[in-house]
Amino acid sequence: MLVFCLLFGTLVLHIYSYKTATSMSPFKKILASVGIGAARVDTQLYEAVAIPGGTLEGEVRVIGGDIAQDIEQIYLYVAIKYKRESEDSTYYEECKLLKHQVSQGFTIQPQEEKIISVSFKIPYQTPLTLGEQEVYIRTGLDIAMAINPKDWDYISIQPHPLMQAVLNALELLGFRLYKSDCEYNVRLGRDYPFVQELEFRPTEKYQKQLDELEVIFYLESNQLEVLLEIDRRARGLTSWVEEALDTDESYARLYVSSLDLNQPLQNLTSKIENLLQRHTR
Repeated sequence: MLVFCLLFGTLVLHIYSYKTATSMSPFKKILASVGIGAARVDTQLYEAVAIPGGTLEGEVRVIGGDIAQDIEQIYLYVAIKYKRESEDSTYYEECKLLKHQVSQGFTIQPQEEKIISVSFKIPYQTPLTLGEQEVYIRTGLDIAMAINPKDWDYISIQPHPLMQAVLNALELLGFRLYKSDCEYNVRLGRDYPFVQELEFRPTEKYQKQLDELEVIFYLESNQLEVLLEIDRRARGLTSWVEEALDTDESYARLYVSSLDLNQPLQNLTSKIENLLQRHTR
């Protein structure tokens, strides 16, 4: 009787082990389809700092999960969020400035690590990361019949030399940056449905003439277009009426090229000052 029980127990153990082994792969597939034990992606940039029109380089690492998976493609987005107002509510929408395909399809084996070099150009109209404005890289894997893994990496976008020259000139004129927003504006947005508004407050000469100065940059490969929104301070009855009717604002345009970088900064400062004086008389 004891021998029979031992033989029966051994048989049951073999049957259980066989069923476990044969059912493990489908079970892992089910888990991987909902993201458990699935492949992962991680983007590592050599330097997470760039200027508009500059290039970022790095590596995209794909790490296999518990089973082999077919990766249809790897992509990355350069994206931001901009503010949009509707009636009494304010919300944020994502804008993808760039989609870059990193790789065509391939199969990643369990626990395999695949490293793919990546290099992509930052769009010229990428906002500067001034104030609380964020710019990020979103990398993803397209996996058939599964949740697509994603990776988020924030990057710093510093002023292009042409932009920096304008910022330096405004500082010489006594303007201080106090706010930076990306806001929905299809009229002024051109390539995208938003603009980045840099808002400056006068602290010296123009403090009695202007409430604020808003600046929008339009960078191209060989020049920078600067749109200045000049908000005049109310002086006298006529000015108060203009302010009440929102007609106390005027626009001016300035074009800056690489030739201006070869000149003393005072030359660019004088150009901006001439524009401001024409609109504050």
